[in-house]
Amino acid sequence: MKTILCTRLNLQYPLVQAPMAGVSTPELAAAVSNAGALGSISVGASTPEQAEVMIGKTQALTAGPINVNVFCHPPVQRDAALEQAWIQRFAPLFRQYGAEPPAKLSEIYQTFQDNARMLEVLLTLRPAAVSFHFGIPSTAFIARLKAHGIVTFASATTPEEASRIAASQIDFIVAQGIEAGGHRGQFNLQDDDRRLTTFTLVQAIRRVTDVPVIAAGGIMDGAGMAAMLKLGAAGVQMGTAFILCPESAANQAYRRSLQSPQAADTVMVSAISGRPARCINNAFCRFTRDVAQDSIPPYPLTYALGKALAAAAAARGEPGFGAQWAGQGATLAREMPAAQLVQTLVAEWQAG
Repeated sequence: MKTILCTRLNLQYPLVQAPMAGVSTPELAAAVSNAGALGSISVGASTPEQAEVMIGKTQALTAGPINVNVFCHPPVQRDAALEQAWIQRFAPLFRQYGAEPPAKLSEIYQTFQDNARMLEVLLTLRPAAVSFHFGIPSTAFIARLKAHGIVTFASATTPEEASRIAASQIDFIVAQGIEAGGHRGQFNLQDDDRRLTTFTLVQAIRRVTDVPVIAAGGIMDGAGMAAMLKLGAAGVQMGTAFILCPESAANQAYRRSLQSPQAADTVMVSAISGRPARCINNAFCRFTRDVAQDSIPPYPLTYALGKALAAAAAARGEPGFGAQWAGQGATLAREMPAAQLVQTLVAEWQAG
């Protein structure tokens, strides 16, 4: 079954490996693309110089199309009192693990909004696709990418966000259901999260726009892939399903958690990074369970402390403060090379 996603990107299969900053690698993306699906990397956590190296390495490993993901979060509004209160909240925990908390929070990730240098990297290297998370860039940025033949995707968690994506002339909408692991793609965190399932969201978006939809969230096997394509999705995006692949950058503690009974318990947490994200219910989630939302500094400032705490705890043998992002279908993850996983998923889909 060839869909418009296959046609636009010259894919054998309507399957996208999710970008997953910190987990996806050039090797993972290239293996997926070489197997006939769309491999992805994220440069949301990279400088333009780092992004140039990562994209170039991926392109050197595959002649197939790749997707490069960027973050479109709003520029940070600083609040010194809020930030210092957050640091002090965690100071005893840092000292428990033999470390000092950071003196201040830092903006560790650059937004793609108005990031002319990152845009030039993308225009120069011309990956087949560029995807946006946490919002969408300016119409001028979108127009320049499309003028260079780059296919564009953007994540939506509601039909309203999907309508904004459609109005911006972006080519594909990634319908991110509440089941998805990692960060919610919400445009505005002040809006209520309606927490729509992938099943509901795909249908709701198709009622408000004709822009093709890629289903994302909770899809872990070929049966799930078949179900979403029957609903009219042009493709499916899977992230958690690829974490156990040997080509991913997931560390051993993350892999052990994903293979343990703990993987059945995932929760939405904002305190790790400053934005809601689905994580295996680990020590960080439990420590911050009762933290008020309005006490959390904005993304990515909060993430600077979260990463420092994870490193300090891990150095003392406690891996439970890492960002162990995973979707609700995490217990269905399988450990096998990425190319083999693609072929397994396709065989399951076609058998169904």
